[in-house]
Amino acid sequence: MTGFIPVRKTLLRLGVLAAVAAAYVYALPPRARVLPALPAAAPAPGATVRGAIHVHTRRSDGTGTPASVAAAAARAGLQFVVLTDHGDGTRKADAPAYVQGVLVIDAVEISTTGGHVVGLGLPEAPYPLAGEPRDVVEDIARLGGFAIAAHPASAKPDLRWTDWNAPVGGLEWLNADSEWRDESRWSLARALVAYPARASESVAMLLDRPDEALRQWDLLTQTRQVVGVPAPDAHARIGLEEGFNPRTTALRIPSYETMFRTFSLALQGITLTGDAAADGSAVIGAIRAGRLYSTIDALARPAAMTITATSGTNRAGMGELLALAGPVTVRVDTIAPPEALIAILRDGVVFRTGDGSPIEEVMPAEPAVYRAEVRLPGAPGQPPVPWMVSNPIYVGRTAAPVSTPSIPRSIPSSIPTAIATVYADAENPPATIERSREAQGALDVIPGVPGRQLLFRYAVGGRMSESPYVALRFPAGLPAGPEAGPEAGPEAGPGAQFDRVMFTARANRPMRLAVQLRIPGGEAGERWQRSVYLDDTAREVTVYFDQMTAVGSAPKGPPPLDRIDSLLFVVDVVNTALGGNGQVWLDAIRYQR
Repeated sequence: MTGFIPVRKTLLRLGVLAAVAAAYVYALPPRARVLPALPAAAPAPGATVRGAIHVHTRRSDGTGTPASVAAAAARAGLQFVVLTDHGDGTRKADAPAYVQGVLVIDAVEISTTGGHVVGLGLPEAPYPLAGEPRDVVEDIARLGGFAIAAHPASAKPDLRWTDWNAPVGGLEWLNADSEWRDESRWSLARALVAYPARASESVAMLLDRPDEALRQWDLLTQTRQVVGVPAPDAHARIGLEEGFNPRTTALRIPSYETMFRTFSLALQGITLTGDAAADGSAVIGAIRAGRLYSTIDALARPAAMTITATSGTNRAGMGELLALAGPVTVRVDTIAPPEALIAILRDGVVFRTGDGSPIEEVMPAEPAVYRAEVRLPGAPGQPPVPWMVSNPIYVGRTAAPVSTPSIPRSIPSSIPTAIATVYADAENPPATIERSREAQGALDVIPGVPGRQLLFRYAVGGRMSESPYVALRFPAGLPAGPEAGPEAGPEAGPGAQFDRVMFTARANRPMRLAVQLRIPGGEAGERWQRSVYLDDTAREVTVYFDQMTAVGSAPKGPPPLDRIDSLLFVVDVVNTALGGNGQVWLDAIRYQR
């Protein structure tokens, strides 16, 4: 009997190995379904170009070089890739270039106080782009770029975009970095175990339908045109540690190639010519116009879809406006498996589904926003992630596409009910300079047109850890002068009778100047601010108090005007490079309602 013990042990071991192997196979996600090759011009006329946007390299927190990223994109069958390394826009973007046959376009991901935003098509910024989301979006637009809200549904607060009043031109309806953060440990472990065998499919296991981001997208499109893109947010590494070294990071998964095989975006109606500059402009233009759809390639590939709408003789496709000239016919064409379910959404709500292609529906001649989704049975996620997602068609709209968000301007009322002058043509202004230890500032009264004006000079020196700044301070409460309105009262500071501060200003170079209100307390007091853009053209600036936001530990909400003791004009390292210097001319500073 003892002679059978080794055999039994061997059989037991084999049984355990077989059980482990069976469990491993069971845990593997299905392989991506390989569909028949697409016809040359189906389902829509014109070329379709595939690529990826939101990729990081060694220039920030990724592990690859631009060349290695391009090589990975080529292996995955992509034709372009948009690099978005972290920065403030002051690094001059590399010109578009073909690398390994892939068009590489350089962009930037910018951090704000309300999340991250991708700046596409930006020239070199004249000062650091940072601070409040509305200011960064305004600066991107002014410079001719296109702002895309990054990872809007991230579980990590400092990544999550929060300011939906800022007129971003697009958003990431799907972001891979956001998708894994809400997964269970079991799901993450299963994906990690499955990765060596089915890399892109294991990443797709972590995807869900991002309902929050899709709802926000549908809500925004009710008022303006907003482009939705999928973002791999590829870094080619695992690790959450701060200050990692991309050259020594050992576990470089999921790889760039894996992410590029997981999902992609398809641009319609453009043809790459081999001229990198022209092709780069064409790709950026197509993204800005919303002529694109998204596909989860790890579920099935190759995939293709289009959505069109017609009204009378008018016709529109993805990203376009359709003028009403009678009932609206919405049609969706796809190349998809028979079991795929096509859904047409009107203002974010599904109103028609079908399991064959094409499907179409005739709708009343009413303003609406239409987009389409294609869903596959067994797709991962709760709820399941859609396989393909189109960009919308805007029916009954007359506004131009919001490819460059409008720059908000405050227009004061023409007949003020209350005015109190802080400075106007005074030889001895009630102002002082405040500064950090190694920064420098000076104030001169110089001839103006007419009378006198203030020349505020600054040099921002010191260490970044000291948060260097230079500020021009005025006491908030001033005796009422003859120009004060009938409601001004004996103390014409920013009390309840005022709702804004106004002034004329210019600077010797493009910059941002922070206008702050401060109340006493602590080392630096509590402050609320609004940043404004200045250049060498003098203009009147209006800052409404209810548009100011809290700085640091100050309570959220508008400033308590009855407690304000200081009005400050501040230059700091949020929007001024360390070591930067310049001049600001100020005049006609006043409170008003």
